[in-house]
Amino acid sequence: MSQASFENICIFHILDGLREGLSHFSSPSRVAVVYAVGRGEPPRICDPQGLLEGHEPKLQDYFLYSNRWRGKDELIEGLRVLRQEEVGLDLAGLITLAARSSSLSYQMWFTEEHPDLCSLGPTRSWLEYAAELLSQHFAIGNVMGLDTAGFMLQHCGVHAIRDFIVDERSRMGWLDTQIRVYPFLDAILGVSATKEEGASPRGRIVVVEPNQLDQVRFICRFPQNEQPQTANFKHVRKLLQAVEDSGRVLVSNGTSVLGIAIGPMPGAYLAAQFSGTYGFLWIRDQLLCSFSDGRFRSSNLRANLVQLEEQMLESDMTPEKQNALFKIASTMVNRVRDRKHGCTLVVDMGREPITMSGQHLEEPLDLTRSSHLKLACSLAKLDGAVHIGRDLKLHGFACLMDGRSVPGENRARGARFNSALRFTAEHEDLVVVVVSADRPVSIIKDGVELTALCHFQHICGLRRPPLLAEWVMS
Repeated sequence: MSQASFENICIFHILDGLREGLSHFSSPSRVAVVYAVGRGEPPRICDPQGLLEGHEPKLQDYFLYSNRWRGKDELIEGLRVLRQEEVGLDLAGLITLAARSSSLSYQMWFTEEHPDLCSLGPTRSWLEYAAELLSQHFAIGNVMGLDTAGFMLQHCGVHAIRDFIVDERSRMGWLDTQIRVYPFLDAILGVSATKEEGASPRGRIVVVEPNQLDQVRFICRFPQNEQPQTANFKHVRKLLQAVEDSGRVLVSNGTSVLGIAIGPMPGAYLAAQFSGTYGFLWIRDQLLCSFSDGRFRSSNLRANLVQLEEQMLESDMTPEKQNALFKIASTMVNRVRDRKHGCTLVVDMGREPITMSGQHLEEPLDLTRSSHLKLACSLAKLDGAVHIGRDLKLHGFACLMDGRSVPGENRARGARFNSALRFTAEHEDLVVVVVSADRPVSIIKDGVELTALCHFQHICGLRRPPLLAEWVMS
């Protein structure tokens, strides 16, 4: 097999497996790679879905007008991942990882930095897996096993989280650890999927180093021969009822539940917060990821209101008003989502608020006041929309939105969504935020959904990746 054919097949399997895995862990994701096989060879680029479009000037300066990326001529054993400060290339909205090896002198992987990421760490660990697998297969020079490598990259979310936890705790000084991370991660997913009398789990489990247990304020401890195993999901789920909606936590060493405690925890502890159908994983006060439906996810489960913020930035409001109005809308949307009921917010950026059919107030509520904002969140439960003006006040609730039929209506999305499409098509200064009871958020303006998912073209196969210089010129 020619070198060109080998590179083609090798890059395709690794890149496609990585893209598929990251798309399940996060929102739909694209992946690209820049690499050079030999030290003196020019860099090539593989970007089948246009992830790096718009970044050509920086890539040109870094890879074509400079040799900094080539590094020193040194003997490398295994894979050497370059530190971010050592790389010196920062592309807005992208997560990057660069590495060197004896079989592949240089490679830099890129993927999207989604706005709702809890942490960049697990995604960077995932990119490191791709870099290592690519180096290994270039060293072997054989295409056998490439489909297995691609499959592995699709399903290594738990491994990426575990590796980041180990690396982060090592950075905090916990090199000699007795905590076993894998059993704890398995327990999190198992307990989260276990219901007790029809109710999903709530409460907190904390994993503490055994040599730090003397600093834990135990309320009660279990005898060593009666400590519940974390692998016994049903038992742990029952115990969580003792710490539900309280300041108490279950304390574990990763494999057993040691007792119930209260107060701050010592060291680089791990914590799983169960909040019903979803939950979050932490290292101390650092949020790592969320979990739901038996899977870990990168999302912080906060509403992505980037499009709403962009519309406010394009308005003629002062920056102070833009910031205050965005905070009000964000607070209302996230509180409604946490309470798991739908609502519609009409954000009116016109100089004079429009008149809407609905329940009006003698004096609009000033939403900069905390008590009024809480009341507005409760009023959002009522059928109809809440009407918020650029003056940071609530002008009405239970408002009706009507209008003529427009293209893009979706009968599968319900009355809130389609009414918003029709209403915004006839009122240009409005942005409508539709929150569904099952948590998705849609932002609509001028009869168009701004948050519609972009379905990237599927990668069916690749030719040999072009030279970076040719890609920049084209």
